Amino acid sequence: MVRIGVVICVVATISGCLSPIALNRAVELYDQAALRSESRQLLINIARAQHHEPLHFTRVSSIAATFDFSASAGATPALTGERGGMLAPIFGGSVSESPTFSIDPIASDEFTKRLLTPFSQHKLTLLLRQHFDIDLMLRMMAQEVRLLDSGLYSTAQDAPVSEKPEKRGRHHRMRLEAKKGTAEETGKRGSEAGHFFSYFPLTSEQERRMRFRQHIYQHQAAYRNNPSDRTGYEMFRRIVLHLSAIQDQNQLYAEPLIFERSWKIADSGISAEGLFQAIEKDFAVDHDSEKNIYTLSKQLPGPILITNYDPNILCCEERAELDDLINPWVENDVAFDIRPGYPGGEWPIQGAFRLRSFHSILNFLSHALGEEAEYYVEKDSRTPPLAGNENPAQTMGMIVADKQPGNIDMFAYSHGKYYTVDTTGEETHWNRNAFQLLYVLFRLTITDTKSLGIPITISK
Repeated sequence: MVRIGVVICVVATISGCLSPIALNRAVELYDQAALRSESRQLLINIARAQHHEPLHFTRVSSIAATFDFSASAGATPALTGERGGMLAPIFGGSVSESPTFSIDPIASDEFTKRLLTPFSQHKLTLLLRQHFDIDLMLRMMAQEVRLLDSGLYSTAQDAPVSEKPEKRGRHHRMRLEAKKGTAEETGKRGSEAGHFFSYFPLTSEQERRMRFRQHIYQHQAAYRNNPSDRTGYEMFRRIVLHLSAIQDQNQLYAEPLIFERSWKIADSGISAEGLFQAIEKDFAVDHDSEKNIYTLSKQLPGPILITNYDPNILCCEERAELDDLINPWVENDVAFDIRPGYPGGEWPIQGAFRLRSFHSILNFLSHALGEEAEYYVEKDSRTPPLAGNENPAQTMGMIVADKQPGNIDMFAYSHGKYYTVDTTGEETHWNRNAFQLLYVLFRLTITDTKSLGIPITISK
């Protein structure tokens, strides 16, 4: 009976040990399989894009694995001959697994949202917080840069954008009062602004902003991140290299511009107590007893701005000027302002990067394999030294071979060729980071990223 009890205990112990070992091993294998599946999908779709074929993605939405553990034990007479009876234990065990995978194609509205929609500036900021190289990020994510004339600030004050306001920066405040005007004045303003505005008369401030925007459009140029456009491509590369050099010094900032908006309301018929209770959490309230007016003020976050200085040093007038330069801004634009007197200020530049979609990124990487091959671009003479002189010719170096590459753990076979990221040369570290960024971008297409509202200093 003692021996039988020992056998039962051993069987129970074996069964208990098998369960966690099998579970841990299964989790690791499934995780590795899912990662390899998505990584190979990226490489295969680069191959499809190279041959101008439609891109297609599937996703593993769920994995359900059922494990069945069984153990058995028994005893049999030992071969002891005529010396007497003795029982020898017999142990047995088995593990069976029944995995169930759910695989869904990315199509319809999801395809449009995930693959065709340009990335937002907040996703770029989120990646900057992960210490990716801004040079690598912008080369992969931006389709063009719009550069403002370096003398725009100095010429803007003399440009025909109406006379300066009595107080600089006053134009960035939103007011609730409607400006009255005669029918003749309204018609005159409408004829100047266009037929549409004859129905919606512009205030003098709106007219000033319109003329200012027209002046800006006349003093900006777009440079495409496309090797077939040599002038645009080389200027784009020099600009992102300049930002990267500032990043190497830990002097690059990314922060949403904060603007103060104010509204004036007559205090007649308004209960001060009720007003404060309703808006004290969102607005600052100032009361002018002589004019019988309440002024409501609120700080609102604006677009993301990349700078070589701490944006907190800007006064309200300077923020108002930047507001004029940036607006109207869209979600997939990222503005930058590199000023003299700070790191990298030897080349003061202002402008905005326009981000592209994940679909466009794959097309860009695939075309670089042949018809629009990237090439080396030297940094601008005014750009500070780059850390390690890191300036690869390719955004993500790849190998396309007839034979299966050796000593490379990640590859995909498509169109009779083997596609893999080049991890054999001097740019191995850069190319690994590029593929990691590509994978993160693919995952980010699932998530809606909102502004975190936290200022950061960008460093590697």
